[in-house]
Amino acid sequence: MKKKIELEYTFRCSRKILFSRLSTDYGLAEWFADDVVADKNIFSFVWEDFEQRATLLEKKDNDYIRFQWEDDDDDFFEFRIVSDEVTNEQALLITDFVDDYEEDDSVELWNAQISELRHSLGV
Repeated sequence: MKKKIELEYTFRCSRKILFSRLSTDYGLAEWFADDVVADKNIFSFVWEDFEQRATLLEKKDNDYIRFQWEDDDDDFFEFRIVSDEVTNEQALLITDFVDDYEEDDSVELWNAQISELRHSLGV
């Protein structure tokens, strides 16, 4: 059984621009994987010589997107954006499922990926 983790990162950018980096093949290829190809609801993520496919389960434009890895029927990963109207910041909430022994490594990996996302957004 995997453990659910929830991470939160804050961005100062438009919700629409942030969501495009989370929901399109070209946006995800800028920070999440070396290459991403979308064919309808199937996204193929490529890292060096490794490819993994995920199905787009749900999406609400500029709000959230949820994927399920092809080889994992129970768990998903989700990106959700929550806006703070006062500060004009966007909170990116990431939900993922990891094995207990991989939790620290997974958090470190997400932190590194979010650094890449910040760089691609110029924030």
